[in-house]
Amino acid sequence: MPNLRLADLTAEVEANVRRALLEDIGSGDITAQLIPAERLAKATIITRDDCSVAGTAWVDAVFRQLDPRVAVHWQVIDGQRAEANQPLFHVEGPARSLLTGERSALNFLQLLSGVATRAQTLANQVAHTQVKLLDTRKTLPGLRLAQKYAVTCGGCHNHRIGLYDAFLIKENHIAACGGIAQAVAAAHRIAPGKPVEVEVESLEELREALAAGADIIMLDELNLDDMREAVRLNAGQAKLEASGGINDSTLVSIAETGVDYISIGALTKDVKAVDLSMRLSL
Repeated sequence: MPNLRLADLTAEVEANVRRALLEDIGSGDITAQLIPAERLAKATIITRDDCSVAGTAWVDAVFRQLDPRVAVHWQVIDGQRAEANQPLFHVEGPARSLLTGERSALNFLQLLSGVATRAQTLANQVAHTQVKLLDTRKTLPGLRLAQKYAVTCGGCHNHRIGLYDAFLIKENHIAACGGIAQAVAAAHRIAPGKPVEVEVESLEELREALAAGADIIMLDELNLDDMREAVRLNAGQAKLEASGGINDSTLVSIAETGVDYISIGALTKDVKAVDLSMRLSL
């Protein structure tokens, strides 16, 4: 599974930030107008939680778009662990701009660092295995690429980005196509070279998907014994992905069955933002 790289996200970062600033500032920050326009200030942003950092480029873009006179000085980089009460970055410039940009900048950083932190926690749990943990399409609308990038900062990996870059043939697709073999054959004919993944709910369906030439087979809520048997039957022919209802209490035992991938919607869907604080000084 290819991972998103920050170098490929420049346009996405700028677009995310433009929308966020328009949403927050609208016709203008009326409260910031209380402050003299010429007043300069400095601020330090700290994390109140232990976390894995992600989202520095979004913070930079907030202040760059808002006011090029603002300077941002990072003490950390994406993917780095930070401890509670550790400074993440300093910012200096017109006081109005620092306060106007504060919420948008911290919203990006707290959300994406929350994703990275969750990803790192789960990745650490299965570090003794060869499994790769994958995200899903269960992302916040408009922030999919940002969240998927944050997943990689935490040591996990990206599944398909959308509906366009890989086939994922599920139960309803199979029924509509007339069977697993027919669905896989159609996928190979429609877009040769695109990865073809098939969701199966039994070992019999696994055999059908293998015979049809699927590249990846998703084991949907199979029990541990069936997953182990699936690994044996597969014998390296396709990549195997476990999915469905996976949580902290089941993750390690599933990873130890020998599957190649485990997809977890909670990496991006059930995210607890990191608690950040900005301290201003004039």
